[in-house]
Amino acid sequence: MIGISDIEAAGERIAGHVVRTPTVASPGLSDLLGVPVTAKLELLQRTGSFKARGATAKLLSLSEAERAAGVVAVSGGNHGIALAVMAAALDVKATVIMPRTAPARSIEIAEAAGASVRLTEGMAEAFALMARLPAEGLTPVHPFDDAVVIAAQGTVGLEFAADAGDLTDVVVSIGGGGLIAGVAAAFRALRPGVRVWGVETEGAEAMSRALAAGGPVPVDPSSIVTTLCAPTVSQLTYDHVSALVEEVFVVPDREAVRGVLDLAEHAKVWTEPAAGCLLPAARQVVERVGDNARIGLVVCGGNATAGDVVAWADRFGLR
Repeated sequence: MIGISDIEAAGERIAGHVVRTPTVASPGLSDLLGVPVTAKLELLQRTGSFKARGATAKLLSLSEAERAAGVVAVSGGNHGIALAVMAAALDVKATVIMPRTAPARSIEIAEAAGASVRLTEGMAEAFALMARLPAEGLTPVHPFDDAVVIAAQGTVGLEFAADAGDLTDVVVSIGGGGLIAGVAAAFRALRPGVRVWGVETEGAEAMSRALAAGGPVPVDPSSIVTTLCAPTVSQLTYDHVSALVEEVFVVPDREAVRGVLDLAEHAKVWTEPAAGCLLPAARQVVERVGDNARIGLVVCGGNATAGDVVAWADRFGLR
């Protein structure tokens, strides 16, 4: 299990390379949800999401020989962007594997940063290809099955716990579970009375299915929210979530897109559906714990284009 000392050490390692993102009270979201809401704005992080933290920590942990040989990562979008950009900043050659369903903008950014981008038919194929490339000398930078990466993602929770006022509940979205594992570990150590809740979208239910099965199981992702579409969680992230997280909600893609529109209108922030799904989950938390809830939201990323959001809104009849 990741401990607070691991997270604090990761924070010291990545300081100066990443942004200490703002933690702000949101009057608009408070009015919308009917309880006080505080947001940790990781969409303002370098590369547009929290993923820069884990990628940077892993890159800084490499030996000179590993740096010279290069790294490889699989991603539905944000991890690939983060690795490509941070590898370029640290003069490390990067290969990024993405499914063809990944946002076109994510592929463009990774390529523009100098990474070699390889596309596969789906996420399962992407992970399979990544498993083969270390034989060519590349060091894998796994998006969530890595203690170094999880500890660095936990710095989101370290900062949130330090900067927020009174909170009763924190809501975190889940793909492979690296972010929520780190955040939950930080809050358990620093604010043990705060409950941590997870949220996935329908068709990206790797963690909720793992919890039902008693361990990681393969899934066939079908959600539009490609940044949450892990084909399985890891034993490491499962162990943290099963021990530290209250419950994992699953919400429809339509509600995640509605959440993007609500965050733009009420919080004045431009997000992606992986963050939009926080709002329908937060409503369920309020229903569970009552009107005395004080909600914290980890707004994980904002790498969606205007065209993406318009297309999703049209698809679900939200305009």
